[in-house]
Amino acid sequence: MQYKISTEPGARLRIDKWLWAARFFKTRSMAADAVDKGRARINGDAVKTAKEVKVGDLVTIEIERVRWVVEVKGICEVRGPATVAQTLYAETDESIAARRTELERRKVFHEPAEERHGRPTKRERRVIDRFSGGD
Repeated sequence: MQYKISTEPGARLRIDKWLWAARFFKTRSMAADAVDKGRARINGDAVKTAKEVKVGDLVTIEIERVRWVVEVKGICEVRGPATVAQTLYAETDESIAARRTELERRKVFHEPAEERHGRPTKRERRVIDRFSGGD
């Protein structure tokens, strides 16, 4: 299958569609939620999901407290394989360095609450109550 990638300066696409096509998010609705929550910016400005991104724009994306700063190199309407998605953007050198530093920091300083999902168990609730002075 051929994927039409436009690299012309006038090419435009909604930011949520571009984030999905560039494989930063699994679904378009996840990309739209990230934009709505301010986790995706175009040229430093907070935008809405309908805002169009164009070739040459600088997009900042925050995924799980890791920040990506990428320059838009191409526009593609459909989601393709990772090899095609990687041609849609180029990450800045500063972003690569900052991301690596953050990942190294996470290896050294592990956040204990990061593993916790959902409600505490009955035993965990008792421990919490004992420390917080509850009944």
